[in-house]
Amino acid sequence: MEKGNKTIRNLLGFIDRSPTPFHAVQEMTGTLSDKGFNELKETDAWNLVPNGRYFLTRNDSSLIAFVVGSKPCEKFKIIGAHTDSPNLRLKPNAGYAKNGYLQLGVEVYGGVLLSTWTDRDLSLAGRVILAGKKKPISKLIRFEQTLLRIPQLAIHLNRDVNKKGLILNAQNHLPPIFSVQKKSAADEILKKMISRELKCRPADIIGLELSLYDTQPGTIAGPEGEFVFSGRLDNLASCHSAMQALTESTTKDPATRVIAFYDHEEVGSETAQGAGSPFLKDVLERISLDEGRESFLRALAKSFFISADMAHAVHPNYADKHDTEHMPLINAGPVIKSNAGQRYATDAVSSAWFESLCRKAKIPVQKFVVRSDLGCGSTIGPVTAANLGIRTVDVGNPMLSMHSIREMAGTKDHESLTRVFKEYFR
Repeated sequence: MEKGNKTIRNLLGFIDRSPTPFHAVQEMTGTLSDKGFNELKETDAWNLVPNGRYFLTRNDSSLIAFVVGSKPCEKFKIIGAHTDSPNLRLKPNAGYAKNGYLQLGVEVYGGVLLSTWTDRDLSLAGRVILAGKKKPISKLIRFEQTLLRIPQLAIHLNRDVNKKGLILNAQNHLPPIFSVQKKSAADEILKKMISRELKCRPADIIGLELSLYDTQPGTIAGPEGEFVFSGRLDNLASCHSAMQALTESTTKDPATRVIAFYDHEEVGSETAQGAGSPFLKDVLERISLDEGRESFLRALAKSFFISADMAHAVHPNYADKHDTEHMPLINAGPVIKSNAGQRYATDAVSSAWFESLCRKAKIPVQKFVVRSDLGCGSTIGPVTAANLGIRTVDVGNPMLSMHSIREMAGTKDHESLTRVFKEYFR
């Protein structure tokens, strides 16, 4: 794999510019606009045309884009993914002073691998709400400079750490150090920094949704550039593949091609902008309005949904955590995920369908089930399948260090999944 691979460099640039779901959606809407997609608002009347290209957002953190089919109610080809990743988020009244330091209180968002957030160069990004003349104004912010650190306790003061492991209490051990104690309070300093960045008055700041992020950029690694190391591969890598496939879809397909990227997958999806909401179903129905509800329901019955989320590659040092017959390898192709308890939406029909699609794209495919004595994670697949009643398959590229601040995946796999998605939308 060439170190300068354009697709992977594009992926890393996208992830580096997307420290939060808000920034990821901003990046993708910019790309869609550049590719000739027209923005829609949920509050407006829509006037869609066959082969038209459109997108809309909800809460600035979820996105749906689509290319209307030449027969809008023929069927829907959908790829779904999520924009959020596990992280640490500031509490509303975050700042406090303790033992000579200024610190910021944080909450755990999603299934964070907590130890990986220690001893990293951290900063802040997210959404700021400002007071406006008529209504509040939303602004995105990202501090480029390193602002924070969660230092580990020195081994001299924790002699058993290498034997017993690092145990972190979310309330007591995760608040990062912001500064040394000063006359000004931490919240006051933070608001002044935000006001300088956004060119507003501190008094104008009436709401904050800020997350911590790692300032180290993603990189291509390995002797032949086999690997990609970055934060938020789960699941911005899947979003990137689906985006490429849709924006390059130029054929006049009778089917309507759709991508749906949701926020809040990592905390259960049951929000207005999560996969448990009617967001996607409402959009599909509005695409079909001119044809009537009967045609819409018939189109759903003929449709297919690919739930794209990263998969667990076998770890060479912990191979016993995998079922011996289901050990996905990095750079050996996308993974079909199934679970008897329906934590994944895959069944025999949808699995065979996706495997056939991979064969058509000349891409190898792997399969994964969790060990029978371990619990299984889930995705947007089951909740979307239940909401729409359409055939669904759960797939994703294999990776290591899932939910770490810095994850690991394969460069070849990313290109392979993108190729499969392009075949799907062809």
